[in-house]
Amino acid sequence: MYLHQYALSQLEQLEQAAVYIGQLSRRIEKLKKKKEEAAAATSPPPAGEGMRSAGSLPSSSSSKVEVRDLGTSIEVSLMRNGVERNYFIMYEAITVVEQEGAEVVSASFSTVADKIFLTIHARVKITRVGVETARLYKRLKEMVY
Repeated sequence: MYLHQYALSQLEQLEQAAVYIGQLSRRIEKLKKKKEEAAAATSPPPAGEGMRSAGSLPSSSSSKVEVRDLGTSIEVSLMRNGVERNYFIMYEAITVVEQEGAEVVSASFSTVADKIFLTIHARVKITRVGVETARLYKRLKEMVY
């Protein structure tokens, strides 16, 4: 098997390298487009754009929930689109985390345009029982979406 790898001629090796370089170039272009889309999605809209009427619902397509189980502690990250419901999201999220058996150690949030980013660090109250992260994730997802 190793003899076959070394038996390739220089021309074949160059052809394989050219194919590989082409694949990498296409991948780089895809990643650049993805980066530009992400940057456009997080940048604030120009003045006058992005304003919603009070009755419109926020788009939930960009809302995200992450729950990381770190053994005796958990980390919850939420990103919610739409200012209308964001006033009580931190209180609601902390309440859900505590109801699921964790003690909140720290919580922080920031707002950018009409999005709120929330991070909660908590530790498990009773290590034998733990926290069921799947149920916590489900409850937080229902709250955010």
